[in-house]
This record gives sequence, structure tokens and C-alpha cells, in this order.
Amino acid sequence: VQLQASGGGLVQPGGSLRLSCAASGSISGIAHMGWYRQAPGKKRELVARITRNDSTTYGNFVKGRFTISRENAKNTVYLQMNALKPDDTAVYYCNVLAGSIYWGQGTLVTVSS
Repeated sequence: VQLQASGGGLVQPGGSLRLSCAASGSISGIAHMGWYRQAPGKKRELVARITRNDSTTYGNFVKGRFTISRENAKNTVYLQMNALKPDDTAVYYCNVLAGSIYWGQGTLVTVSS
């Protein structure tokens, strides 16, 4: 099973980015798909998670700025991030629960002027 994340980059404060993560390989019965992030010197934390029934959970810091969605036919999860702040700078990892837990390689998001 492989998770390929994309969409990170450099953005100015207040800007937007859309992350994508596609799961491929021998994978079936995906339950949760989600995004975590880890900033330098900090622990990895949940950004957002979505179940197969489209139930969502967000980290407290999101405060309505991010939206997670998934496209089941493509085993893909998206994270639309708006109103980005410098504190959102981190490596963002996608995560899939399908019997086992799988992690993507991470994509760097840098919010800076």
C-alpha cells in the first residue's frame, strides 16, 4: 500500500492550499482517511479525519479554516486549507486506516511572507 501526498508549498499568510493524498496498492475497506501535521520541535497532531460515512473530526486549531473531503472511488482524501497562518507551517502527513494504519511520506507546507 502506498500513499502519495501532494499539494504542499510556500504560501503567504491568509492564502490557501489544497492537499491531496491518493492510496494505491492492495487496499480495501478504508475506514478513516486523515491528515496529521508535525512542526519542528513539536509532536505530530491531528489536523482532520473523515470516515467512510463522511463523518469529520478536526483539530481545535482549525476553527473552520480547513475542510477535509474524500473521493472513495479514487481512494483519495483532500484537505482544503484557507486563511493559512505562519503557525500552520509543518510537514503534513496523510493517514489511512484500512485494517492497518498507513502513512504517506509527508508534504511540506510553509506559510510565510
